[in-house]
Amino acid sequence: MTTIRSAAAALSVLLCCAEVSAALRTPNAAESATASYAHIEGDSILVLGNDFIERRFEWNGGNLKTLSLADKRTGAMHSVERPVADFVFTRNASKKGEDGKLTVEHTAPTDITPACLRAKVEYKLDGLEIRREFRIYDAAPAIACDNFLRLSGNDPATLLAADARHGEDNAADRKNIEAKADMAVKSTAAILDRLNLEGAHWHARAVEFSDVTDWNDNLVWERDIISYRKNSYRGNLLFVRDGADGNGFFFLKEAPCSAVQLAYGKGDFTADFGSFAITGIGISADDLSYEWVRAYSSVAGVFGEGELAALTALRLYQKQIRAPRDGRDEMVMMNTWGDRSQDTKVNERFCLEELERAARLGITHFQIDDGWQEGKSPNSAVARGSFKNIWSNPDYWKPARDKYPNGLAPIMARAKESGIEVGLWFNPSVQNDFEDWRKDAEVLLGLHREYGIRVFKIDGLTIPTKKAETNLRRLFDTVVEQSGGSVMFNLDATASRRGGYHMFNEYGNIFLENRYTDWQNYYPYRTLRNLWQLSRYVPAERIQTEFLNPWRNADKYGDDPFAPSRYGFDYLFATTMAGQPLAWLELANLPDEAYDTAPLIKAYEDVAAEFHSGIILPVGEEPSGRSWTGFQSILSDTEGYLLLYREATRSDDGVIETFLPEGAKVYMRRIAGYGKETERQTAGRKGALRVNLKRDNTFVLYKYTLKR
Repeated sequence: MTTIRSAAAALSVLLCCAEVSAALRTPNAAESATASYAHIEGDSILVLGNDFIERRFEWNGGNLKTLSLADKRTGAMHSVERPVADFVFTRNASKKGEDGKLTVEHTAPTDITPACLRAKVEYKLDGLEIRREFRIYDAAPAIACDNFLRLSGNDPATLLAADARHGEDNAADRKNIEAKADMAVKSTAAILDRLNLEGAHWHARAVEFSDVTDWNDNLVWERDIISYRKNSYRGNLLFVRDGADGNGFFFLKEAPCSAVQLAYGKGDFTADFGSFAITGIGISADDLSYEWVRAYSSVAGVFGEGELAALTALRLYQKQIRAPRDGRDEMVMMNTWGDRSQDTKVNERFCLEELERAARLGITHFQIDDGWQEGKSPNSAVARGSFKNIWSNPDYWKPARDKYPNGLAPIMARAKESGIEVGLWFNPSVQNDFEDWRKDAEVLLGLHREYGIRVFKIDGLTIPTKKAETNLRRLFDTVVEQSGGSVMFNLDATASRRGGYHMFNEYGNIFLENRYTDWQNYYPYRTLRNLWQLSRYVPAERIQTEFLNPWRNADKYGDDPFAPSRYGFDYLFATTMAGQPLAWLELANLPDEAYDTAPLIKAYEDVAAEFHSGIILPVGEEPSGRSWTGFQSILSDTEGYLLLYREATRSDDGVIETFLPEGAKVYMRRIAGYGKETERQTAGRKGALRVNLKRDNTFVLYKYTLKR
């Protein structure tokens, strides 16, 4: 719960409050009953909120119409000009719902999430039952909503008018405007949420993300706009700011990346002067049945003036999704797949020897990738296998008898002696939309019960249908619930249709990318750049980031100025420290000098939990191989961390702009790296600090305190 407390303290800086209210502290179950609230005023107004935010709706029989969105700390009130239904899927979207009811419950904290208030709104409309479950966390200036639908009538054809497959009209096909009537653009898209606000000077930024990282090395795309006529935009995030006073709100679409969403239309957001909507709910009419089907979720949050206020508001919400647990979520993981031996080496003897080396280096988690199991996958170098009909082989997910004749028990015993946790690779049974999810869940739980395995890399996913998404969520939920929250997943984002960066976040962290020196596609500055760009909008502490063996395949890079061999091993590790470091290599292939990095890893592990508890944001220039760059972790209004890098630059002295307040007196104490042991500076414009590092491709990690 340190994460929530530290992040909330950081928000107090942005809101310029003299007092730190109870809502800024980690809430316990009793406090949550008073900080967050949901109730109906009279017979017509639903009110949801906490100490940061309040959203008011016209009840409309449960078919809610937003009236206002208030930022209670800045006093900003975003009033709706023309109330319309927020959630749209049917032809008669704005009419009054039938049998509307509100259920409010306080959810106690779990091993995964902090306490929250859930306000469940249920109603019927056009042959549908609709359930919208609002989640309100005490420490976040945002309100989330999970949406569910099921058939209640016999004529689903009435839904087709708003089916997301029809999308929106292309702006190029619209007529010119000669009269006010010409301005009207009929909406045909399904809508998750929307706000029709007053004012004509709205500035917005749409942020789109790419996963499928085996094919993409540019993962974040930003588009800044001034809202005018109705147009569509792609992305999972939309930040909207009022040009008149600088206050704003954000929409977060909790869905896969735009390119792989289900039932996708022509975008994720629409903007039309002061009217903003999240479009595409991830369900088509064909997906509906007489059982509840979950649509994508949405989040609406508020923020005050400045970029830091907007990013902090988003991050405070994101930190509610998964509460960190000591000894489970922090890791310096090692996975041998990065040296391309595939499954040719993994066996009992190899693992025991690697564990000895892992303890020497300071590895906390040793993960055995594809090849530990009896069944053979398509990526096996020993015997080309298949994922088809896995369950025709009842021994597929048992330890391979020829490699592990004693099962995994000897590996687990040696790991325990060394203070290392063992993780495994697993590929769910993808056929028929994960219809064998129950069997898969039992395998994972069986490995957890027998061997104590708590961390599984989930690979090979393809989510082509809503049924597949539903069954996959059932698999994850079952394992997490029956393990008491002990089991977590490394969710691979390298290929196919998967959850991306904004869905399934409650289940673990993100395995970001596969890079290999064998194919000359590992460049340290590019890995750093991917983490740096993502960290503005995705919690860095949820991203596994690789560092490789720079001594392997050095000859293949020739005289490339950014070849891995031109970087020290400690620097390669340091490029991953803002995330969750992943040693993507075989320790047997490292020279003795690599173990000189062990003290750095130990120093990092001593502060990793606190570093990651803060709001981590990118600072300095975008990594390019020739920049001054880094990360800032904001713990509170008076302290935090700065992780700063000098790439190949001409001067030993650089200037890095940070999120520190201008004029603040900054005291910095070195935790690791190559900078001065202590520094005292006054932050300049845009939080600028002077940094001195004597050699190219070096770094420093400071803990800072400041006074204004």
